[in-house]
Amino acid sequence: MARNKSGYICQQCGYKTVKWMGRCPSCGAWNTFTENSNNDELEIRVVPNSIKEIEAGVRPRLSTGIGELDRVLGGGIVRGALILLGGAPGIGKSTLILQVASLFSKKYSRVLYISGEESASQLRMRAERLKALDDELFVLAETEFDQICGLLAREKYNLVILDSIQTVYDPRLDSAPGSITQVKEITNQLLKIAKQREIPIFLIGHVTKEGDLAGPRVLEHLVDTVLQFEGDRNYAYRILRAIKNRFGSTNEVGVFEMKSTGMEEVLNPSQLFLEERPGGVSGSVVVPVLEGSRPLLVEVQSLVTPATFATPQRLTTGVDYKRVSILLAVLEKKAGFKLQTQDVNVNITGGLKVDEPALDLGMVSAIISSYQDRALPSDLAVVGEVGLAGEVRAVSQIQPRLNELKKLGFKRVIMPQSNLKGLDFDPMLNLIGIKSINDLLDYIA
Repeated sequence: MARNKSGYICQQCGYKTVKWMGRCPSCGAWNTFTENSNNDELEIRVVPNSIKEIEAGVRPRLSTGIGELDRVLGGGIVRGALILLGGAPGIGKSTLILQVASLFSKKYSRVLYISGEESASQLRMRAERLKALDDELFVLAETEFDQICGLLAREKYNLVILDSIQTVYDPRLDSAPGSITQVKEITNQLLKIAKQREIPIFLIGHVTKEGDLAGPRVLEHLVDTVLQFEGDRNYAYRILRAIKNRFGSTNEVGVFEMKSTGMEEVLNPSQLFLEERPGGVSGSVVVPVLEGSRPLLVEVQSLVTPATFATPQRLTTGVDYKRVSILLAVLEKKAGFKLQTQDVNVNITGGLKVDEPALDLGMVSAIISSYQDRALPSDLAVVGEVGLAGEVRAVSQIQPRLNELKKLGFKRVIMPQSNLKGLDFDPMLNLIGIKSINDLLDYIA
């Protein structure tokens, strides 16, 4: 069969070019290009099948032993899944995953925890604190990928954890650990191991200063599931969300509380976030928000005071600064509030970060309450999106939000008028529909 040269290909990353190059522009490796040949006549051996003829396989789930994590994963771990868990330093990634390793080993046996950042003795100390000691949990402090591959080829494990992907290196690659070439190649090899041997593998990943997962973007495309661990280290609460999930929905979140004994599931986060809410003070209101498909009740606080300097200050915590600035402009233009001489602070308590339009009406209510120094009723909740014309727009999934409010004893809800359509009469809730922020003033001003 005749063969024709069709250029050159990089042996490291597969980059193709029509001329030889000393350094690959894709992966940066030197002297890796070889001649690439194409067959003039290629024998086709593959045959496509109709999608209706393909048998739909049901993948069984393996429980992690932590209900909140199982919820985010879509019901548990799928065999052969490659899962990336990212989060800021100190947020609790290693703590959570060590708890998972211990619980998983007790139920399914033989779990391998590979640590590239801590020694085996350090892991033993943490496991003692977390009460995560188990005979079937094996620890390997190693960063050389050849050694790790050799161990996985020789011995069978039901779960493998690599902490972290940025510390492992392949000595055959001429680049530093954590580089694009290293991370990409090692993840590719781990993906093959996971699929061929049906071993679920967890990868712990670092994040950048901006909060994005460190490493090449292709890393997120290679893995089956990307989990993001979020929270403020100054607070005890953490939120685990799925950014990508090939085996389930990305609409679920898990809530945890960091304690001295490890990560503890929060089964009723709304009650926990409102436990320390003060009564009879201005600038405080409760808003039912959605984290994925899960309704949560959060307290929005605002403090409006006369500006000390010529330029008023606008400070926010847990909410979008630009969104608050827009709402202040709407209040000035459409409702006549003189806020250009006031310092305005808006805060979500508990260290949560909320980025949902349904929070708008709650922030407006808290700002008005603080500006007028008039407390809102403790059994009142507010939800709705505010437009630039001062109109109050409908929000999605209003019924789950109302159910969560009823569960915690709220009696009145100010909400968009358009959301009242289709709702049945509920004797436990007084639903107040409004069309604009001027209507809101009739109830809280």
